[in-house]
Amino acid sequence: MKTEPHKKKVLFQSDSALAKTGFGRSAKEILSYLYETGKYDIYHYCCGTTKGEPALERTPWKSIGTMPSDQQLLIKLNQDPEQGREVNYGGYYINDVMKKVKPDVYIGCQDIWGVESAVKRPWFDKISSAIWTTLDSLPLYPNALKIAPKVKNYWVWSNFAEKEFARLGHDHIKTVHGVINHKQFQRLPDQDRLELRKKFNIEEDAFIIGFVFRNQLRKSVPNLIEGYALWKETYKPDKKTYLLFHTHWGEGWNIHRLCDEYGIDKSEVITTHICKKCHRYTVKEFKGQDVDCQMCGAKKGQVTCSVALGIEEKELNEVYNLMDTYCHPFTSGGQEIPIQEAKFTELITLVTNYSCGEESCEEGSGSLPLAWSEYREHGTQFRKASTCPTDICENIEQVYKMPDAERRRIGKLSREWAISKFSTKVTGKFLEEFIDASPYADFDFESLKWKPRKPDAKIPTIENDEEWLTYMYKNILNMNVDKENDGHKYWMNQLENKIPRKNIEDFFRNKAKEENEQNMPFKIEDFLDEDEGKRLLVVMPGSIGDVFMTTSLLPTISKTYPEYNIYFATDPSFFEILDGNSFIHKVIPYNPKMDDLLWLEGKGDHKGFFEIAYLPHLGTQRMFNYQHNGKDKLALDLVCT
Repeated sequence: MKTEPHKKKVLFQSDSALAKTGFGRSAKEILSYLYETGKYDIYHYCCGTTKGEPALERTPWKSIGTMPSDQQLLIKLNQDPEQGREVNYGGYYINDVMKKVKPDVYIGCQDIWGVESAVKRPWFDKISSAIWTTLDSLPLYPNALKIAPKVKNYWVWSNFAEKEFARLGHDHIKTVHGVINHKQFQRLPDQDRLELRKKFNIEEDAFIIGFVFRNQLRKSVPNLIEGYALWKETYKPDKKTYLLFHTHWGEGWNIHRLCDEYGIDKSEVITTHICKKCHRYTVKEFKGQDVDCQMCGAKKGQVTCSVALGIEEKELNEVYNLMDTYCHPFTSGGQEIPIQEAKFTELITLVTNYSCGEESCEEGSGSLPLAWSEYREHGTQFRKASTCPTDICENIEQVYKMPDAERRRIGKLSREWAISKFSTKVTGKFLEEFIDASPYADFDFESLKWKPRKPDAKIPTIENDEEWLTYMYKNILNMNVDKENDGHKYWMNQLENKIPRKNIEDFFRNKAKEENEQNMPFKIEDFLDEDEGKRLLVVMPGSIGDVFMTTSLLPTISKTYPEYNIYFATDPSFFEILDGNSFIHKVIPYNPKMDDLLWLEGKGDHKGFFEIAYLPHLGTQRMFNYQHNGKDKLALDLVCT
């Protein structure tokens, strides 16, 4: 039984707390809350982060990267999409981390495909474990449903997913929202808001519609631009108006092309810029990436904000305070944190009434729901929302005409609603109680051994490509996958593109060898007896016929070197052929290192492991060197050179 430590160990798997992503920012808040209690030893397993990265030392808790620092190894691992995903999200090394940390509580907070593999691990149901994930569309992701009965503590970021799980008979799913620090986002005094506009050369009475988003295709930028254009054309506002896009212009939608299409003056679309050198920000019209910074003079220093380089929460709060209303049209989302941030700053929010947007549009939330029409996503067939531009137009006008007092009243209610559901204290308290109620782990973490791959596994004749691939994964790479697996889909696509099966099988076998070498470093010392100076080695990896014929050399070797113990190296699958051979002192597993004679016999400071090593496989299997015009006389010293 495990002795109870003073503090419980918590392993939290998610984006790095230093990342400007939704998962990263939520992790920062929740881990800070838990750390400040002083009750736990916290380990953060940071998805998409390299092991040993210096930035990981900045956190007060222990942060661990999920990806190897060896770039060549990473390239090899990424050759298979499924394996690459596992490396990025942390599944590939999770057992190693478990052995090292020995946590009492595990929480996997990530997209479901990033943590679903944890459910299959032997430790998952033996310690207090939770999956905390985002699900944004109907029908629910198939694997999310598949694992539901196996996950006791299954949390989702939006009650949209909880309700659908309940409809399908899974009543144990709970909504646990991602965390936002409401103290960092609040409405600034009116004078401060005016000063911000002056700072960025924005008219004091301008009407600004804001949108904070990662420039992804699921963020409905065309719908918003079309709705804005329709509003301008229909209602002809009597003030200067702007769309404020806090996003990265180097990916996703071509915003200026959309402006041209809908007749919007590009100067009306302003955006947040940050300097790569001085890290100060400004809000202005977009005129390209890598423009000169007017604050520090850095040439080509300014870019638009991205996940890699963005402003801090205090500055983002100022960006929200430039806005008069906030509009968030999207096809689907797990929580959409900017909606809650906008509510914290007492903005009336216009939100697509689908997916997590349903919760943000409930009564008392301070949102004006946006109508949408359904379309299906190609491939997945998920239901997605196309937000109605006409409804965007009408709701913008409703806020525009709304008296200031009414805007302020709704804004205050919106903030109170958001604090009651999304603040750090609410979610932090839930997790604190979960950890406190969890028992200390009583699991043998040392049992988490690497499962050897089988590069020489025999593959039977299987006509069906899907079944053949599944068998390859299982029997060569020791992985359980099905046709929904990304790696499986990738290789099926390769087969459809007429890539020969042999090429794919060779890839699997080589990958298995590489992984075995990486995870089970060969130590020949483990197989040798206390007979240093009296060892002789014969190497023949395979096949069955070659191993058998090589035994014919053993009588001569034994007679020539009676004082030496004869070791025979071959693939373990051929060990039984050598059982009972009186000339062999010991059979040991073959390793490719044995192709190096100097490694075996020694050179310079390396004294080697054997006095003599015979490598007949090099001449009979690797290189053609035994023709000799048919004039040679069979002799051991010739056969073994």
